[in-house]
Amino acid sequence: MRILLVEDHLELSRWLAKALQDAHLTVECATNGADADSLLLTQDYALIILDLTLPKMDGLDVLKRMRARGSRTPVLILTARGGLADRVTGLNLGADDYLAKPFELAELEARVKALLRRTQSNEAVTIVCGALSFDTVSRTFSYGGELLALTPREHAVLEVLLSRHGHTVPKEKLFQQVFSLDDNASVDAIEIYIHRLRKKLEHAGPGRVSITTLRGLGYLLQAAG
Repeated sequence: MRILLVEDHLELSRWLAKALQDAHLTVECATNGADADSLLLTQDYALIILDLTLPKMDGLDVLKRMRARGSRTPVLILTARGGLADRVTGLNLGADDYLAKPFELAELEARVKALLRRTQSNEAVTIVCGALSFDTVSRTFSYGGELLALTPREHAVLEVLLSRHGHTVPKEKLFQQVFSLDDNASVDAIEIYIHRLRKKLEHAGPGRVSITTLRGLGYLLQAAG
């Protein structure tokens, strides 16, 4: 899943991005409110982590503008402005959660996972397709009852496909969810990870799943009939 981290403190931004990437999330960063607002006009994200005190546009204005456009993307405010008035204002403007700095990484990760779970499969804790399952709490995949070892990119691709299992996911949409704008990659890079996943999903037992390429349309994850 791709999330947008809006934080003007570069060292904190890099540290948070690395921690979230280690949790199998694709992270895109913005260091000022104007850039964040511009990205939100053209890009889709599963979650936004938003500082409030930002150059060029205040975080509350970013939040207000995105909600005025009808965006329902979950927003976690992460800021040193932890006073009651700021918290109430942020929540009233449409924030889904609020965490004051300084904070513990474990708490941030727990709040991020909780917000992401709300957007997945009608809040189901586990998403299942055949013998393949994804635990949205631990963010781990199991296949045939065994943990499935995946690289971060493989994990991201499979998560998108499983969340839409039974439906075709266009290659471009998959690329947008897996790669950030800063990644030096072409949309065809998705084919590499699809090939690797097919190898790891070779399972002859009951509940085998497959990834089908529908030329010109995208990829379809489904259980064998």
